[in-house]
Amino acid sequence: MTSDLLAPLDLAFWNIESADHPMHLAALGVFTANSPTAGADAADLLAARAAAVPGLRMRIRDVWFPDVRLPLAFGGATREPVVDFEPFDHVRLHAPTADFHAVAGRLMERPLERGRPPWEAHVLPGQDGTSFAVLFKFHHALADGLRALTLAAAVMDPIDMPAPRPRPVEPSRGLIGEVRNLPSLVRGTLSDLGRALDIGAAVARTTLGARSSAALTSEPSGTRRTVGVALDLDDVHRIRKTVGGTVNDVLIAVVAGALRRWLDERGDGSDGVAPRALIPVSKRRPRTAHPQGNRLSGYLMKLPVDDPDPLGRLRTVRTAMDRNKDAGPNRGAGAVALLADHVPPLGHRLGGPLVSQAARLWFDILVTSVPLPSLGLHLGGCPLTEVYPLAPLAYGQSLAVAVSTYRGRVHYGLVADGEAVPDLELLGKALSQEAEALLTACAP
Repeated sequence: MTSDLLAPLDLAFWNIESADHPMHLAALGVFTANSPTAGADAADLLAARAAAVPGLRMRIRDVWFPDVRLPLAFGGATREPVVDFEPFDHVRLHAPTADFHAVAGRLMERPLERGRPPWEAHVLPGQDGTSFAVLFKFHHALADGLRALTLAAAVMDPIDMPAPRPRPVEPSRGLIGEVRNLPSLVRGTLSDLGRALDIGAAVARTTLGARSSAALTSEPSGTRRTVGVALDLDDVHRIRKTVGGTVNDVLIAVVAGALRRWLDERGDGSDGVAPRALIPVSKRRPRTAHPQGNRLSGYLMKLPVDDPDPLGRLRTVRTAMDRNKDAGPNRGAGAVALLADHVPPLGHRLGGPLVSQAARLWFDILVTSVPLPSLGLHLGGCPLTEVYPLAPLAYGQSLAVAVSTYRGRVHYGLVADGEAVPDLELLGKALSQEAEALLTACAP
C-alpha cells in the first residue's frame, strides 16, 4: 500500500466537516441470527477480516509542509496506510437493543476519529436474540457510496463471483507522447473552465432570491435520528410500468408525496415553497487518476409537494428528471460538486467552513440512491435481510434521504436533526402511505 493524494472532492468533504455536521455516510444492515452469540461472533469476524482489507487500513493525513514528492499538495491531504492498524479500534460490540434505529441515530451523531482510518462498524445484537444489526460508517473523504459498498462487502462472507476480465495495460507515452498530447490537454482544460463558469452561473441563478423550505431548515443541534422504511420492489415496478419513466422517478415521487403528507400533518404545508432536492449522480470511471475518489455531480429539482394528485406528482418528477438527463450531469446548478476539481488544495482548506454553510442556499434536501448487489450477502453464515443507507446531513438542513434496493425490497434510510425533526417516524409512515396511494391510483 502506498500514499496517494485525496481527489479534490474528497478533500472538500474532509474540510467541510464540523462537530455538529460530521461528513460520514453509513448503512444499517439487519441480519438474521443463527445462534444466541451471533452478534458477538460477528464482531470478532469483522475485526479479523478488516485487518486483511487494504482500504480499511488507510488513514487521511493533512499535508501542511512542502514535499518534493507532493509539490502541489500543500494544504491538501493524502490517504496512506497505517502500519500498526488495530481493528478493534473500529469494530465495537454494543449491548442488546430492541430498536436498531434508535441506537444508529445516536451513533450517527459522533464524528469519526480523524487520526485513524475513518470508518467504524458497530455491531448491535437484538434484544430478542433472533437478529442483529451492523452500522457501517465511512467518512465521505474515504469512500463514496459505491466504494463504501465495496469495502463493506470485503468483510462479508465470500461469494462466488465471476473473475474480472484483465484490463489492457496502456503503454507509456513518454516525453514525446506527452508533448504531442499537450494540445488536447489545453483544449480539455479550457472546456473544463467553460463548464465551471456555466455551473457557477447556474448556482448563482438558483440561490439568488431563492427561499428555503422552513420545515427542512434548522440551526444545527448536533443530534441525529434515523428511521428505516421498506417497500416491495414489485409494487414500485407496477407503478413504473403503468405510468412510465424509471424506478428512480417513482422513488423520488414517493419522497415528494411523503413530504406533502408530513408537512400537512405538522401544519407546515402552506408556506408555498417547493423543496429543492439534490439528486447526486455518480461520475466514477474505473481508470481515473483517483480510482478511490468521489466523482459526483447532481441534478437539482423542485419537489411537487403542492400537487394533491399522486400521479400528477409522479409525472412532474418524471418530466424534471428527463429534462435534467437531457441537459446532462456536467452543467447546471446540480453539478456544483464538479467545481471542486478547479480549486487548489489550500483553497479547499481555507474555504471549507464557508462552503459547508452554503448548502441550504443551494438545496433543501438530499435524495440519493445507493446501488447494492442483487446477490444475497451473509456474515458468519447469517443472511443480510435489510439494508438502510444513511446520508450525511448538510449544515443548516434538517433531513436527508437515501434509498437502495436489495433482494426485492426498497429500503429508505432517513437521517434528521433530532431536535428539528422529533416526529421522523411520521415521515416514515408517510412514505409507506404514498406508495400505497400510487398503487391505488395505478389500479385498473
